[in-house]
Amino acid sequence: MTKQIRELVKNSKKVICDCSLPNGAIIAANSTKPDFPKEAKYYKFVWPRDAMYTCFAANILGLKIHEKFFKWCMKAEGWEKSGLFYEKYYINGKKALHHFQPDQTGSVLIAIYDYYENKIEECWKFEELITKTANSLCRVWDKDHFKLVSQDLWEERLCFPDLRDNFTYSLAICAKGLECANNLIPKKTWENTSKEMGKVLQKNFKNNFYRAFGKIDDQRVDGSLLGLVWPSELISTKDERMMKTVETIEEKIVEDFGVYRYENDEYDGWMYKKRMQREKGAGYWPLLNFWMVIYYQRDGNRGKALKYYNKVLKDMKNKKCIPEQFFDNKIQVSVSPLCWSHSMFVIASKMLGRI
Repeated sequence: MTKQIRELVKNSKKVICDCSLPNGAIIAANSTKPDFPKEAKYYKFVWPRDAMYTCFAANILGLKIHEKFFKWCMKAEGWEKSGLFYEKYYINGKKALHHFQPDQTGSVLIAIYDYYENKIEECWKFEELITKTANSLCRVWDKDHFKLVSQDLWEERLCFPDLRDNFTYSLAICAKGLECANNLIPKKTWENTSKEMGKVLQKNFKNNFYRAFGKIDDQRVDGSLLGLVWPSELISTKDERMMKTVETIEEKIVEDFGVYRYENDEYDGWMYKKRMQREKGAGYWPLLNFWMVIYYQRDGNRGKALKYYNKVLKDMKNKKCIPEQFFDNKIQVSVSPLCWSHSMFVIASKMLGRI
């Protein structure tokens, strides 16, 4: 490791510890820390999705935050009744927003499996969490779509049961989540539903993958489609459709090896003042850069992986915190540090053999 990477690993540990609170909540960013920009949006919320990636990184770094988080999940508002996880939560477990984002539920199951994969006999302490969550995910699935109105991971688009449409990333994560649950506590219903979700996704794409599909398709390319390769592991890097998807990502939402979320993204993470948005256009997301690192490293193209990795290191010169976004001007200020960004740095560094 270079000195810069050593320092970033050290600071990533600190960021993850700062975002892992005593009650088990894993927050997206600790907005109360002195380094957090006053101009950036308040991010002291729990997104189970972000927490999953943080759990992956914590596993790599040997940080023991997982079981406290799993206990927190069981106390989250509405889980005991519905068995599902929603958009985001306050630290105390109360819902901050009520949209159903299917991948939030699948993410919790994946995080549990990642932690207990090599000690499955210990997962029984969370049998209720695994069982109720997996059963509930199956309950709201109806052959080729979810029974509930669902929202995408970027919180900007809805899918509807009558249109039988799905967000591609979300469905892949749910399929993986049920597969993980079945690996921990075998149950045929979970296995069958996982396979059904995977088949629905596979059969709806011929040439390349795109954002959402159903009676109405959203054929825009999206950086989250990298999730089909990892962590869902539903699609191989050698799948021609995936290769075409990455080619399209690089053509349409990559600039100078900086990866944006999707075409014409406007979100910049600035605070809202008097209901007026100060959106100046989005920057590139380092966590997506690290996702590309993971993709290319799994594909055996280390040279390309390093180009995306080094792009962030170059822009991190003299900085300790990895932000949500990098902007090409000195006006916009990003959420920083973002725990998901630091977590993806740790994961990508591990896959590159630098941890």
